[in-house]
Amino acid sequence: MKQILLITDGCSNMGVSPVLAATHALEDGITVNVVGVVDYGTIGELGSIEIADIAKAGGGISRIVGTQKLAQTMQMMTRKTVVQTIQQAVNKELKHILGGSTLEDLPPNRRSQVVEVVDELTETTPLQVALIIDASASMKPKLFAVEEAIRDLMLSLQAREGFSELAVFHYPGRHSGEDAIMNVNWTSDLGKLKSLFNRISMKGATPTGPAIMKVIDFFRYGTLDEHQAWRGNSDEGEGKRGDYVV
Repeated sequence: MKQILLITDGCSNMGVSPVLAATHALEDGITVNVVGVVDYGTIGELGSIEIADIAKAGGGISRIVGTQKLAQTMQMMTRKTVVQTIQQAVNKELKHILGGSTLEDLPPNRRSQVVEVVDELTETTPLQVALIIDASASMKPKLFAVEEAIRDLMLSLQAREGFSELAVFHYPGRHSGEDAIMNVNWTSDLGKLKSLFNRISMKGATPTGPAIMKVIDFFRYGTLDEHQAWRGNSDEGEGKRGDYVV
């Protein structure tokens, strides 16, 4: 099961629409969740609308929270999305087998049996979560809380029975045309999630849509550039800008 978890505090202002990018992700079987982070201010109406629209297009959920609730929110959204995805798959099978029935249509005894299966699959299904962090200038005071929340999320995933791993990206990159940079490749090792953002050069640009598209490439090809082999290091494997016709 594949998820993108986008963490941002405002509107995108460069490149392809993030709503369209989230649609592409869902077509690839990747659910997109979005957390809007606020502290001592608001995201604004446009930012709030964009956050909700990205999650809706990506088949996920969205929340706007302060940094104090960020870790709890990320864990809740990740788990809730797993449950929803499994329930959708189960309902699809039930409709196929029972001719249109859903879980809610089953008698209580059979429904409880299906719920047990859903609960088991929630804990045992392999899970990949790609975190995409907005590193525009306004996010700078929030990055310490983001880093702590990522480690807490990893701890919660390690408590699952099924195999779980995270990859971490931020955007924009250091140079023009770098829509997303990898901080950590797929890992289930908590030790690799230390000092994630200490070398980031904060910028004003917010290319959320292009960053999502790059991470879709990563799910597909194991690299941020589908034309290059992965070179195994976040500094060396940052990739070149991809061209997307939309």
